Amino acid sequence: MTIGRANAARLAVAALLAAGIVAAWPWRGLFDPLAMTAFLAGNPLAPLIFILLHIAASLFFVPRAFLAVGAGLVFGMWWGIVWAALGSVVGAIAGFLVARYVYAGFVERADSARLKALLARAERGGWRMVTAVRLVPFIPHSLTNYALGLTRVRLGAYVVGSLLGQLPLTIAYADFGAAGRALFGTADWLHQVLWPSLVGLSALVLSLLIPIMARRRARHVQPASGA
Repeated sequence: MTIGRANAARLAVAALLAAGIVAAWPWRGLFDPLAMTAFLAGNPLAPLIFILLHIAASLFFVPRAFLAVGAGLVFGMWWGIVWAALGSVVGAIAGFLVARYVYAGFVERADSARLKALLARAERGGWRMVTAVRLVPFIPHSLTNYALGLTRVRLGAYVVGSLLGQLPLTIAYADFGAAGRALFGTADWLHQVLWPSLVGLSALVLSLLIPIMARRRARHVQPASGA
């Protein structure tokens, strides 16, 4: 009976997630950076509401770029980076824990030897593997959260890897948002527009270069280790 109730609870959580993903489309306007700015501006609970929106976005496959740009628009350059980074990590933890709960025992039940090998490799990589996956810009944030939740990667390693891997793009998007915020106001162009734009562009380039450099380094290391 206990096992049956546990399975029913997991099915209920999975159904709620599916419903949330479907509902996120008609409610996508809530995650639009400009709409978010109008909604949160002047609200003393803005950081808390932003974190809750980020959790929902992470669970329901809303691109986190919207949230990071919105953070820059609402909170400015530095606080935008802080809240965007915190929101992305908290959202990543939410997806990870939900996947681990809903698909408890997935690895043991998996029939594919190749899948088990891939998951085992991910587990051995720890925070470095999580960081490397997060640095790939075209993998959806929510998909990564759920996929890594299927592994036995420790929560601490997952949090560290997620923070490090997501940080370059988070800085880039938040700074672009901050530059946009200043652009439409009475801005000090050098410090409030040009500087955030340059920092954001540098972070974006860095996020693209790190995976390329890592792959090249791995190709150089493999022959040496097999010699």
